[in-house]
Formats: sequence, C-alpha cells, structure tokens
Amino acid sequence: MTTTLDTLRNVTTGTITTMLLKKGIRRSWMAGAMPLGFSGKRVVGPAFTLRFVPVREDLATPASWSAPISTRSAIEAMPENCVVVADAMGVTGAGIFGDILCMRMVKRGVTALITDGVMRDKHGVIATGLAVWCAGVAAPASVNQLTFVGWNEPIGCGGVAVFPDDLVVVDDDGAVRAQLDRVTRPAKLHGRNKRALQPMSPADQALFLAVLRGEHRVHGFTNRDLAQQLYRAEGKDAAER
Repeated sequence: MTTTLDTLRNVTTGTITTMLLKKGIRRSWMAGAMPLGFSGKRVVGPAFTLRFVPVREDLATPASWSAPISTRSAIEAMPENCVVVADAMGVTGAGIFGDILCMRMVKRGVTALITDGVMRDKHGVIATGLAVWCAGVAAPASVNQLTFVGWNEPIGCGGVAVFPDDLVVVDDDGAVRAQLDRVTRPAKLHGRNKRALQPMSPADQALFLAVLRGEHRVHGFTNRDLAQQLYRAEGKDAAER
C-alpha cells in the first residue's frame, strides 16, 4: 500500500510550498539549505533536531566533543531513517560537521542532514554518501563560532520553526517542513462542514497526490479535472477486465 511518505517522494518542494500557502502557511522553506555536491535527489522523513547557540569560549572547546551534551552523543540517539535538521543560526564561518561524524550518521541509518549553517571536509563529506543540504563549507570547526546545546527539541532552521518528528521534504529547491496537520483537520467553508484529509487512506492519498501535481494551481481545478486523474486508471482496469 502506498504511504504518505511514498506520495510525498513524488511531489516537489515548490508544489508543497504553494499548497501550504493556500492554507495560510508562509514559512515552510528553510533558507540557506541547498544540496552539497549532488542534484536530482528528493528525501522525505521525520525531523531529528540539533541546536547550536553563539560560541561561549568556556564551553565550546575541543574537549567538549566528548562531553555528554555533544554532537557525538546526539548522533548516537538518532533513529534510523530520520532527517537531521540542525539550527546553526545561519553561521557560515564554522562547519558543524565533517566527514567522520557524517560517516557515523550513515552507519546509524540517517537519511539526510539539513542545516542553515555550513560543513567542513567537503570532499570527505560527499564521499560518505550522506545527503547533505547546507549553506556552504568552511574550514574551521564548529567550536570556533558555535556551542552545541541539545537535540530533539524545537529549533529554528533557515527561518522556519521545526519540532521533533515534523515531516520534512527536501530536493534541489531546498528543504520544506510539510505541515500536514493543517490539511488533516476538519474545516468549514461557506457554512458547510468539510471532512479532514486522512493521509493513510489510499483514496485520500490518491486525491492528495492529484492536487499536489500542480497542473491546475494557477487557474484552479474542477471536480471533473480531479475525476479524470483519479478514475482514469480504474476505468482502464475495468475495460481490460
């Protein structure tokens, strides 16, 4: 059975931002996070968040790399198939991760890393095979300008609030928090009650995908447009029988 994640893997971040805009959500795209050394990849998954704050020299030292609250400890808490979203405050003068820790994320089964900050050891990071979206590269380590303070808590990345387990979609156009909760609530339009979208329902998944294809987002669409997309395959199957 097709899942919501499978459906979103076929939808561009541009289309998702447009649909969210129609629901009143204007802040969903994370500024600064772009693909590092690759193109043509789309990733979907639940967010595992990391938070950095401005450097504090007594805490941000090489010795802090092995402290209980450290990026290394956070990596060991990362679940398989998560998408790591790191709040680096847009700092571009110090890389938050290099090839060694990125390889550890790969071993942990992390799907991707997204940050509004930068990386270091560019060629080594790319060689690990971890899909990384970031704002560039820098040679200095994170402790030069940042202090790591925690994981799996609410953060801001690229101007977007991201909570643990938020659904994130990322492709060549960057990263988007796909705020599906707004379309899964019952609503009222012109005095008429509208049922909530059920993402785990196969029928609603087909409807969701048909709308997100974006073919009618400029001039709008009619029930006839949707019916042609939703029931074309069904009619073909009936004819073959």
